[in-house]
Amino acid sequence: MATCRVMPAACPENPSLERYFRGHKGAVTSVDFSPRKKQLASGSVDSCLTIWNMKPQMRAYHLLGHEDAVTCVQFSPSGHLVASASSDKTVRLWTPNFKGRSTVFKAHTGPVRSVHFSSDGRYLVTASNDKTVKVWVVHQQKFLFSLTQHTNWVRCARFSPDGQLIVSSSDDKTVKLWDNTSQAPIHSFYEPDGYVSHVDFHPSGMCIATAGTNKAVNVWDIRMNRLLQHYKVHTDEVNSLSFHPSGDYLITASNDSTLRILDLLEGILLYTLHGHQGPATCVAFSRTGDFFASGGSDKQVMWWKTNFDADDVLKTQKIGTGVARACCTQQSETDCGACNKETKPQDSSGSHEQPENCLTNTLELLQEQLLLLTQLQFFPQGLWPTRAKTFPSIS
Repeated sequence: MATCRVMPAACPENPSLERYFRGHKGAVTSVDFSPRKKQLASGSVDSCLTIWNMKPQMRAYHLLGHEDAVTCVQFSPSGHLVASASSDKTVRLWTPNFKGRSTVFKAHTGPVRSVHFSSDGRYLVTASNDKTVKVWVVHQQKFLFSLTQHTNWVRCARFSPDGQLIVSSSDDKTVKLWDNTSQAPIHSFYEPDGYVSHVDFHPSGMCIATAGTNKAVNVWDIRMNRLLQHYKVHTDEVNSLSFHPSGDYLITASNDSTLRILDLLEGILLYTLHGHQGPATCVAFSRTGDFFASGGSDKQVMWWKTNFDADDVLKTQKIGTGVARACCTQQSETDCGACNKETKPQDSSGSHEQPENCLTNTLELLQEQLLLLTQLQFFPQGLWPTRAKTFPSIS
């Protein structure tokens, strides 16, 4: 039986646990918000797709149809459909209501690891243990083409925000960037220390973030094919990540049982969140960024309130009451995470750890300005978002 518990109000400036849901009989593998935040979808190794309603008085919908673990779920951009991928080698499209009707794509010859809608909702991209990435037309349920240059299981595949590119990650230790029109590979990023379990595009479409078995999170510039940022803030494998819609923050989930929120503009660890008992397996921001959800091996789905946005963070930095502006010491591994607030559901006020070696490095600022000037020289006007974002880069 599904249960929902509403948490008491917490300190307003820190992320807070609003509610948690219980009902799955196995580890939660994936979570996603509906565009209007009225529903939250979750998939589990118990082969069930569950639609949780945000209003406490409304019951959850447990949708049955898959014959094996549900590995990935996502709402369509309109919110009228939910796609699910499964180890039973199929992809299903569901109507997210109590009737739970679905149509089936016999998608791959191996377990399907991920499914993702294009931003216009017309296409799906899927990734599988059969070493392929496939693209489908949603409403016609029609197969379009396969991308076949990976040499091992493909863990994740995503469309770029404009739909022109696809990125995929594989156990062959590569992350490949593809042209969606020509179906040709554009570039391969090599991860020698382990496979990448999750990859996603920055909202601007100009960067990707990767996470996997090497415990690190990397941010890559896909225009210049270079590593922008390297974070080693977890003590175990990183299972999932999600960009905040502003593009300024990144949240990660790890086997070390924590969620971590990174400030990409400052290049620091902003928050450490404790909630799951055991590995945190998945995490996702809502479309507007004011909430995020997480799932774990403890069979729980947690709904969190972000309690910050770009203006709030900038304001607190100026008046000195929030996270101080810090530059990370450039170590051999470029470990970032000098400024950190640890937050637990039982004590949402958190503790603020004072950063060490928190000095403004003039050379780093010059590097950021040089990177911006270089990018402006290479990229024609119109490719950049309205608010230009420059990430602190590693040397």
